[in-house]
Amino acid sequence: MEHVSHFFLNIVDSLGYPGLFLVMMLGNMGIPVGTELVVPAAGALAATGHLSSVWLAALVATLGEVAGGTLLYAIGYAGGEPFVARFGKYIKVDEKKLAIFHRFYERHGNLTVFVCRFLPLVRGVAALPAGVSRMPKRIFLAYTAAGSAVFCFGLAYIGSLFGRHFDEIAPYIHHFSTFAILLVIVAVVAFVAWRVVRGRRAARGGA
Repeated sequence: MEHVSHFFLNIVDSLGYPGLFLVMMLGNMGIPVGTELVVPAAGALAATGHLSSVWLAALVATLGEVAGGTLLYAIGYAGGEPFVARFGKYIKVDEKKLAIFHRFYERHGNLTVFVCRFLPLVRGVAALPAGVSRMPKRIFLAYTAAGSAVFCFGLAYIGSLFGRHFDEIAPYIHHFSTFAILLVIVAVVAFVAWRVVRGRRAARGGA
């Protein structure tokens, strides 16, 4: 996986923003590019002058994620479960995983898409089952864009802090990024739990 990530990092280093957009788009269409390493690397490239701005790098990465996710969503929307049954194995999405997503979606609603933006190994293919389940397009785009923005801007900023020392800590950045992502997930879960509790209290008060 590390060698694959370095291949895509070289694309970003060579092509700049167009390469970053392309890599992030592919990473959200089921191709394991290692986005949790690519995004902070883009931030480090911005800090060292290889890219003009860390915030522009984060924005381009976000747009690439949304573009790739939208394409995969459209494929799932048009192909449905027959597409997953026939081709899902190539991106490690089978009917069993699709059923798990459906159950999670039925229980937690549209927030499922937002949460999936922070789950390693899931975030790159989550758009497919969202399309198969016919999640409303506007809802999908809104939650995908929001989750992608938090992911990309956060990790790009972290990468910019390391700057020229990024190569030294690259072997460890995956674990660090995963930890940061987990913190975001905990915050999101805590927020949802708070909303649920507040809603129940309001319902009881109204009764």
